[in-house]
Amino acid sequence: MSDTDYYGAMRIGAQTIGARAVDPELVSAVTGEVLAADEDPYVRYVAGFVAAGARVGGPHWRYADIATVLAAATELLSPATYLEIGVRRGRSMGVVARRAPGCAIIGIDMWNPGYAGIENPGPEHVRSHIADCGHTGALELLSGDSHSVLPKLFAERSGIEFDLITVDGDHSKRGADRDLRDVMPHLRVGGALVFDDISHPAHPYLRAVWNRRVASDGRYATWSFDDVGYGVAVAVRRW
Repeated sequence: MSDTDYYGAMRIGAQTIGARAVDPELVSAVTGEVLAADEDPYVRYVAGFVAAGARVGGPHWRYADIATVLAAATELLSPATYLEIGVRRGRSMGVVARRAPGCAIIGIDMWNPGYAGIENPGPEHVRSHIADCGHTGALELLSGDSHSVLPKLFAERSGIEFDLITVDGDHSKRGADRDLRDVMPHLRVGGALVFDDISHPAHPYLRAVWNRRVASDGRYATWSFDDVGYGVAVAVRRW
């Protein structure tokens, strides 16, 4: 049998992550998990939306959001390193921490009070939440604008790579594009990049940003969901 690695290091593609992310059992489990861990008005709304959708749509109803995609990606890829831009209360980060407790995590946020109209208590709340999720790995929470923090981080840690990255910070057209451009070279081959809100009515250009910067790049296999909710996309680096 040949030892030649024809297909490269990528084993799990974006379609596989997407298929798992919309699995009704996973959606129900993750939605309930997030609600029980750190309830806020938005989390309560999502839980009600998922319950109503499943009730009306029946077994064929499908839904995905950043939490279900991160749960799927973490389960399938078992990341050892995770970078998150846009932490807020740590909801998304907690989904990863529960499934990869030894993962080394770096989170970046400006911790703006009342962000998106919901209380944003800051990094100490996030540290407590991630600890409650059973996380035992390294956790770094970096304060500041990602457009300043990321270049400094990558300059200080030359060659740093991540198995999983979430971009959910600056939602301006130029800002989101810059975050994607900055992190893409630091995604390990076979690793996944998650991008939120591709169909958010307040940010209708985010889909075009994703398509132009990531989906059109042949180095990445991509999947997206925009059927209901605010939409989410994931890419896996091929080479």
